[in-house]
Amino acid sequence: MAEISRRTLLGAAPVLMAATPAPSGHDFRFDAIEGGEIDLADWRGKPLLVVNTASFCGFAPQFAALQTLHERYGPRGLLVLGAPSNDFNQENADRAAIKDFCEATWGAQFPMTAPLHVRGPEAHPFFAWAAAQPGGAVPRWNFFKFLVGRDGRLLHAFPSATEPDSASMRQALSAALA
Repeated sequence: MAEISRRTLLGAAPVLMAATPAPSGHDFRFDAIEGGEIDLADWRGKPLLVVNTASFCGFAPQFAALQTLHERYGPRGLLVLGAPSNDFNQENADRAAIKDFCEATWGAQFPMTAPLHVRGPEAHPFFAWAAAQPGGAVPRWNFFKFLVGRDGRLLHAFPSATEPDSASMRQALSAALA
């Protein structure tokens, strides 16, 4: 029996274990604020700007600038995705109220997720992934922005104070869309 096993092992072709590819920014799904699902795989090959938002935050005027980005860069392939979170105690818990407030107050028409967590043990997997990437970070406040490239790599993490229409943001978006 030992000889058979030895011959089998010696004559067997080497077994190569395929490495599991690291997740990409396009490998995540979210519940949509209006129901259904947002699957980032649908935007594979296109850049993504994912922003944790809150309706009653001092940075909420950025909703209008995010809408402008959506209108300007969306036709070129950019997905602007708002991710409402109450992790900083400035968001409504009701999906419809969040959606209605953002549309009526700021004209936000870009896709939004259902309310979720962006930090801590309950963080949505996208935000946990983004925090673990080189150059990534855990959101320290609302309106933290993550720019994912066409190849699914995290390109930039922008802090809350970076305005969506700032020169640094426009430069990063133009490079991601090139």
